[in-house]
Amino acid sequence: MATEATAHGGYLDILRAPHAARLLAGTLVGRLPNGVGPIALTLFVRDQGGSYTLAGGLIAAYGVATAVGQPLLGRAVDLKGQPRVQLPAAVLSALGMALLALTGIGHLALAYAAVVLAGLFTPPLEGGLRALWPSVLGREDRVHRAYALDAVAQEVMFTVGPLLLTLLVSLWSPAAALLVINVLGVLGALAVVLSEPSRAWRSAPREAHWLGALRSPGLLALLGSFFFVGLALGSITVAALSYADDAGTPSVYGWLMAALGLGALLGGVAYGARRWSGAPERRLRVLVLLLALCYLPLTLTPGPVAMTALSVLSGVFLAPALACAFIVVDRHAPTGTVTEAFSWLVTTFGVGSALGSAAAGPAVELAGTVAGFAVAGVGGLIAFLVLLATGRALHVPVTPVSPAPADARHAVSAGGPTPVHTEKNAH
Repeated sequence: MATEATAHGGYLDILRAPHAARLLAGTLVGRLPNGVGPIALTLFVRDQGGSYTLAGGLIAAYGVATAVGQPLLGRAVDLKGQPRVQLPAAVLSALGMALLALTGIGHLALAYAAVVLAGLFTPPLEGGLRALWPSVLGREDRVHRAYALDAVAQEVMFTVGPLLLTLLVSLWSPAAALLVINVLGVLGALAVVLSEPSRAWRSAPREAHWLGALRSPGLLALLGSFFFVGLALGSITVAALSYADDAGTPSVYGWLMAALGLGALLGGVAYGARRWSGAPERRLRVLVLLLALCYLPLTLTPGPVAMTALSVLSGVFLAPALACAFIVVDRHAPTGTVTEAFSWLVTTFGVGSALGSAAAGPAVELAGTVAGFAVAGVGGLIAFLVLLATGRALHVPVTPVSPAPADARHAVSAGGPTPVHTEKNAH
């Protein structure tokens, strides 16, 4: 099923490609405001004397607005190009957070309006980067390895981002940290949209349809599955907090979250170091099943050291599952909807994570910490069952395979199509 990657096919090969390192770094920095948004909002509200309830309300409003905005902005990118959408969106999002930082929480309606503006215009940089990889890297195996690198880089961002935020708060204040993080976000988006690949990229012509990317049955099946993957991950964040409270050591929570991220990082590195053959849809089912099975041991809730080890195990298959899901999105997104399709994956995963956190809370209160971790295991198993039940929809990509050896439907530049052989023929 897999073979060792050649030396020239590793992550360094990806990063040495023209524009690749800049695009990856710019996207990660551009996504910082969204990645640390909930933590930044909590720290800001508490510093202003607000309650946790208010912080939760603002975070929820921000999350819902982001979920609504991502696919809409993704569709706009497919229609209008990246620079005309990504940079204005980043500026408007930053202005929303700046408004909150400067006016505070004294006027609740204004505070909610500010976070809704910030969430609604969060630029779809994540989907945009994945749309650019084919035109930047060319070969199919390099694009797939870039997807794995992307998943690994996300884990680094979610580890470094909170540390940077904490440093800024300690140096200045939560309000100043909110401003600095959002300025960095705009600079990251600027680095992306000023690059040659972003300026030259054009989506393939798309069929006019009000459903856009959602008219693909295979994509709907994938989104349904990753909603529950997100639910599982969101429930772990709450259950781990309950575990730390039970242990009487609040710092354990940080160790568990870091261990989960470490597991995902290790899994992503290992996955990207190999060249995989066969249909990615079948491989994704295996990866999601393994992900679910690795969530189940968390319900044992042993001592902190053993629990940290189980947390590492629970994260091992997360980045590989995400990287494989990116390939499946690319295969099933209708022509001309690739950015929108990737944005839907981000949205669905995020909504699932939020609902998982919401579901784990009552579970912990009613039946204890074990029940919170059980939500994660059940969510993972449902995600696998969705993929199993929708196997027929996932079997054939929505766009027919071209008889030519190269398919450039997602990599059209201003100068014409860039050949990219996708994995559609691998069964």
